[in-house]
Amino acid sequence: MRLVHLSDIHLGFRQFQRQTPAGGNQREADVAGTFTRAMDKVIELAPDIVLVGGDLFHTVRPTNPAILHAFAQFSRLREALPAAIVVIVAGNHDLPRSTSTRPLLRLFASLGIEVADTAPRRLRYEDRGLSVLAVPEMPGSAVDFEPDLDMRTNVLIAHGEVESLVPARAVGAELAMTIPTAAISHARWDYVGLGHYHVYRKVAERAFYSGSLDYVSSSIWEERAEETRLKLPGKVIIERDLQTGKQRVHPISPARLYVDLRPIEGQGMSAAELDREILLATARIPGGVDGKVVRQIVRDVPRHVVRDLDYKVLRDLQHRALHFHLDDRRPNIVPSRVGSGGPGRRPSLAEMLRDSLRNRVLASDVDRETLVELGLHYLREAEQVGAANDVSTAVEEP
Repeated sequence: MRLVHLSDIHLGFRQFQRQTPAGGNQREADVAGTFTRAMDKVIELAPDIVLVGGDLFHTVRPTNPAILHAFAQFSRLREALPAAIVVIVAGNHDLPRSTSTRPLLRLFASLGIEVADTAPRRLRYEDRGLSVLAVPEMPGSAVDFEPDLDMRTNVLIAHGEVESLVPARAVGAELAMTIPTAAISHARWDYVGLGHYHVYRKVAERAFYSGSLDYVSSSIWEERAEETRLKLPGKVIIERDLQTGKQRVHPISPARLYVDLRPIEGQGMSAAELDREILLATARIPGGVDGKVVRQIVRDVPRHVVRDLDYKVLRDLQHRALHFHLDDRRPNIVPSRVGSGGPGRRPSLAEMLRDSLRNRVLASDVDRETLVELGLHYLREAEQVGAANDVSTAVEEP
């Protein structure tokens, strides 16, 4: 008996301002296309069980195209694999925030898909000797994670944050249900599939996060760094044989490439020198910046140098890329002493703003990375106005 596990699809996710020829958000179209390719792979693998670990949609009230696309893809899956068991649990992005909102995932029950949206469900398949415990996002609730000891094979699918990950919370979204490590380590679990964490990760002997299918979190560059550190091929789905324990990960082709360029150490550089370094860095990208999402960090660059950059060149990069982000980080001028240790430094205003926006609680439909970039944009504008006023005042003084 084989299963396939995928999670965190986030249909309806929107980011940046680029539109498709039809007028839709390009990133929303990207995510829909990634889900289609994932379904192609699931159908090709033809497993006995398909587990979806939550956050099918990015918001509790997704767009009509997102709903129709999900329904079409699951219809295609059911038609291709009529005997397969398909189980979906709700994630934090799927959960209604008021009692007047009907859980949308129940729409897929009409296709013969098992849905756990507001409470855990234990699904028993006597003819297969199989029990599947499906646990949706339930923050603050006590959940019985015990396997079914009367069944030969036990599978758990849940959306939440394993307690060993809570201190780091490196990649992922808002605060999630905490899942005890002991609960997923029970020897009678043949497989534990998890959703919420956006990078493939093993958290116990037979317990895994499959990761998201696309880059849809507020921490895309942290995701890319972790994938590189773990030598992952990118986004994947998991295939596992429940009898032999043999497991494979299958890469899902990304809609587009995310490129985090090597930081430029800009201390002492003029604006012209920094312009040249940025052009050299982007020229080294295979295929150029076209259609990609690119970040270039430049460190220790004073605001007057940033103000004098060739913005015609930067606008050209922004036009050619789906999104080009020049992340300029100012030098820290004022030294300080942290505690009783060695000399430290005071964070810049931009760093404090960035940290504040990245750590504050946001509504599920607010894209954190876009908010951070917008905040830094307004800060730069304010600093430029302030600098212009300083110059004007200096000129007027006798």
